[in-house]
Amino acid sequence: MKSSQTSSKQLSKPASKPGKSIRLNRFLADCGLGSRRKVESLITDGAISINGEVCRDLAQTVDPEQDRVVHAGKELKANSDKLYIILNKPMGYVVSQKDEYSRKTVYDLLPEQFASMPYAGRLDKNSEGLLLFTNDGELIKRLTHPSHKVEKVYRVWVEPKLRRSAILSLRDGVEIEGGKTQSAKVYVKSESEESMLLKLVITEGRKRQIRHMIEAVGGKVKSLRRVQFGPIILGDLPPGRWRPLLLPEIRALIKAGREVKPGAKRHVSKTS
Repeated sequence: MKSSQTSSKQLSKPASKPGKSIRLNRFLADCGLGSRRKVESLITDGAISINGEVCRDLAQTVDPEQDRVVHAGKELKANSDKLYIILNKPMGYVVSQKDEYSRKTVYDLLPEQFASMPYAGRLDKNSEGLLLFTNDGELIKRLTHPSHKVEKVYRVWVEPKLRRSAILSLRDGVEIEGGKTQSAKVYVKSESEESMLLKLVITEGRKRQIRHMIEAVGGKVKSLRRVQFGPIILGDLPPGRWRPLLLPEIRALIKAGREVKPGAKRHVSKTS
């Protein structure tokens, strides 16, 4: 579909009346166009027009009821119904709507109606486990913002067996690309002479963070599975399957996104 012909002139005033407007990036996220970072790129690239004029202003506001917002020739309407689902991501799938190398994506595992639904918390191709999808863009923003310290829980097989000093370093924070990590909760669940199983809890979400953390203390991740995101537990959902969240789960998730927690404390227990 060809994009509509629009002017490149910037909007010089808000597109909607005071009191009725919302930020353009939030509106685009609510329409299912992707994460906050992705929709902001659409704005700055000039891919969005409002009432016939291209908008590149990240501070722009719109009135969803009165303003005509267009992307790729299509007028956008915010989703009135919020949807929340989880997927048990298998290994070998990339977390992306489209892949330039034609690899399998997690959206291949979802019905067509969820083809553009944003996700919260990426997992790399070789990781598996809980992946959250929702068209509630504001909730994704809160769940992934560092100030809310929403915990993500992982089961991680590591080789070789880590020393006690390495476990303590992970708990205190280690230097990886982008700076020192925040304090983490680390529990030794089982171990042998060659490997160990860790339960690792973090509140950050940097790219391949856990793998880099383990490498920083001399180990290597053999398998990584996310089993919990905030209050949502993966449970016995089979790999490659998805399910909608139950109402109590949705309420708990929204509550977790509203809370701003103090800094994490150092955790020194060996097992739980």
